[in-house]
Amino acid sequence: MTAFTFATTRSLICEPGASERLAEIASDLGMRHPCVVTDGGIANSGMLEPLVTRLQQAGLAVTVFKDVQADPPESVIEQALQVARESGCDGVIGFGGGSAMDTAKLVALLVPGEQTLQQVYGVGNATGQRMPLIQIPTTAGTGSEVTPIAIVTTGETTKMGVVAPQLLPDVAVLDATLTTGLPAAVTAATGIDAMVHAIEAYTSKHRKNPYSDMLAREALRLLSANIETAVNNGSDLKARGNMLLGAMLAGQAFANAPVAAVHALAYPLGGIYHIPHGLSNALVLPHVMRFNLPEAEKAYAELARCVLPSGTLVGDKAATTLINWLGTLSGELGLPTRLREMDINEDAIPRLASDAMLQQRLLVNNPREVTEADAIAIYKAAW
Repeated sequence: MTAFTFATTRSLICEPGASERLAEIASDLGMRHPCVVTDGGIANSGMLEPLVTRLQQAGLAVTVFKDVQADPPESVIEQALQVARESGCDGVIGFGGGSAMDTAKLVALLVPGEQTLQQVYGVGNATGQRMPLIQIPTTAGTGSEVTPIAIVTTGETTKMGVVAPQLLPDVAVLDATLTTGLPAAVTAATGIDAMVHAIEAYTSKHRKNPYSDMLAREALRLLSANIETAVNNGSDLKARGNMLLGAMLAGQAFANAPVAAVHALAYPLGGIYHIPHGLSNALVLPHVMRFNLPEAEKAYAELARCVLPSGTLVGDKAATTLINWLGTLSGELGLPTRLREMDINEDAIPRLASDAMLQQRLLVNNPREVTEADAIAIYKAAW
């Protein structure tokens, strides 16, 4: 038997309309004055007001921080910390996409403690206990509601991660009704992001285990079977629910069997060109997979059988068939498929490769070693 450890969020609630019981969930955790952490898009969408009203009607005081930005910079995290401290909050509710949930994690961790944000960067550097934390995703992509990871933009083009078991929330609420209004492009990009999580967890060189494998296979099955419906018919609650569940399962998988080169090569695209994370992953995914094929063919073939009709998997070509299918999926969903479509010049590739090599935390998990020359070749294939 393979020796492994597995950790995830303590409690999961997966039910359309579950967010309507948020006041009860928060009260059960001892919250009397939660800080709701979200972004301006959510605040202006009409989704936030009913949530806050229900909390207030149940007698809870509520503070809202709605200034989260995509790929939140340190300054935004510090602003959120200040708001939560000054208001005397005793719990945190993350409401939104990965950036909102990552910010919520750090608020819950740092407000009651004595560490600064800079002191907790890295793996296992956080100490002490956090405040009660509830996460409510409004996109089906990051899986942040079940991961012990928060990503912060530390400079104009650089990011750092905080990895600590305290970042796993007490409760994750998966309410598919909150995702029905997502635009098609966001649905597509976040859905492919979740698929990347499943694929990279399944091929991770470190900490891959039977439990994460099981979750990754089921995640990829759900995501691949529902992403086209969710993109083309955003009001289909069944498809939305399956996407949300698939993203969560993929999050559980990669939280325990970490991601690798796809994410490492995607990060510079977000850091330098501010391309959304899910789209950055989609742009490099098939090209990293083709590079990994010599070491990951068996695993890719196993995943292909979770995704594609058996009649399309001929002989020993299952892995290649999966890669080709993923290579066309983005375009079929209306997403850009080449770096040049994102106004990235070919002469920028060496810098992208150099920045990607800084992500050794991720690259060590790749099934095949990636050199800087390899990264250049992958970017050129994606260009």
